[in-house]
Amino acid sequence: MTSTPVTRLFARRATLRRSVRLLSDFRFEQSDPDRFYGALATDSLELIDDLHAGATGRSLDGLTVLDVGGGPGYFADAFRGAGATYVPVEPDPTEMHAAGLPAHGGIRGSGMALPVRDASVDICFSSNVAEHVPHPWTMAAEMLRVTRPGGLMVLSYTLWWGPFGGHETGPWHAFGGEYAARRYARKHGKEPKNRFGVSLFDVGAADGLRWARSASDGELLAAFPRYHPRWAWWLVKVPVVREFLVSNLVLVVRKR
Repeated sequence: MTSTPVTRLFARRATLRRSVRLLSDFRFEQSDPDRFYGALATDSLELIDDLHAGATGRSLDGLTVLDVGGGPGYFADAFRGAGATYVPVEPDPTEMHAAGLPAHGGIRGSGMALPVRDASVDICFSSNVAEHVPHPWTMAAEMLRVTRPGGLMVLSYTLWWGPFGGHETGPWHAFGGEYAARRYARKHGKEPKNRFGVSLFDVGAADGLRWARSASDGELLAAFPRYHPRWAWWLVKVPVVREFLVSNLVLVVRKR
């Protein structure tokens, strides 16, 4: 897909300069998580705010945003600063408190079985989580379940065959996830944080597009590469090529 009404605002923000800036910050995921997650929080707010405004003409003020896989809460201040009620869901209590941030309002639970009522949030969002769960489309269905009719579900996830699919074990994941994990352990003397088959899985673009297009209670509004400049969004339209070059796919689905 290329630009659509729902992406018209975010498309203006999707410049090469933004892509380079984010790529620079992403190098610090392990060494300086505050810098990494701070940049991701700002970008995530801009993404969701722009998509929602494009779809509805409204800001996030007064809306409820459920963040599936919210981790240690780096996104909380950004969304609450925009006037939204921000509710993170995270299954791992260690991860929830990893940054020493307040966890008030957070929910402990699995994205594959959200402890949230049907049709109870305005926006359900997940950033870079689907590749870490064994059944990502069960999670996607759960996200759509808890979204109110007319609300948005925004799923952003890392593609396995892209340059960052193996996370810290890349680019060796191209030769197999298990091989890459063993190689990492030999080189660093410890297991990778993201262990293939346990906390990291092979998820592709075609998988997500197939799910979104077939969801009976949702309408796919847009699909585009999250971190690419606008002029490279056409890559999503090309089978096989998109698996290697899109890197991170955003699916925007409106609840029927």
